[in-house]
Amino acid sequence: MLTDYIPQVLKRLAEVYEIQRENLQTASQWIADAIEQDHLLYVFGASHAGILTEELVYRAGGLVPVSPIFIPGLTCDVRPITLTSALERLDSYALSAMREVPIGEGDVLLVHSVSGRNSAPVEVALYGKQQGAKVIAITSLEYSQSVRSRSSTGYRLFEVADLVIDNGAPRGDALVQLEGFAQPIAPVSTVLGTALANAMVAEACALLHARGIVPPVFMSANLEGGDAHNARLMQRYRGRVLYL
Repeated sequence: MLTDYIPQVLKRLAEVYEIQRENLQTASQWIADAIEQDHLLYVFGASHAGILTEELVYRAGGLVPVSPIFIPGLTCDVRPITLTSALERLDSYALSAMREVPIGEGDVLLVHSVSGRNSAPVEVALYGKQQGAKVIAITSLEYSQSVRSRSSTGYRLFEVADLVIDNGAPRGDALVQLEGFAQPIAPVSTVLGTALANAMVAEACALLHARGIVPPVFMSANLEGGDAHNARLMQRYRGRVLYL
């Protein structure tokens, strides 16, 4: 191999796990508490940060009460996709959509943004806090602390969240540097972010199980009995989980 992308990913993931272990435990506790009390986990990310949202929603082995926040224009199926960058920076755009999201006290909101500098993730996090939800941010502190906020609030995501999980991504996200080529290649935030998010979900399920509560977890629809299992759980949350 001419590049060392996977070894670098594994190294960063191990480092992040050790450094963020306590914060991950707190995040898992919040999620378990919310589910035990019949509340929801809401998840948001703009553009490629939203891949983490898609990973957690309607996912085999994942929690059923995960409500995705998909704001029009901020998902990767938009054409031209460059529109996502413009709308993510537009003040009050995400806030207008959030006013239609039934998030409230007792819920948990997970917001993913690598740089954390744009208006959308900041507005989503601030709105969630104002409604009484606990807000968890997954972001890169190295990246975010090196740039100015683009939000009219003057805040970056890590400055408004109740709990910050540093994903350990480098400034600019790309990880591999080629000799004689100025632009780094191969982003790492999605790999790190989804690993951290799934670690939270796994630990939350373990906490619920330890309390004698059956974790509401999807079964693969491609296994026998999967459809019936999932239908029972979805019926419980239908009308509350967005898009279910």
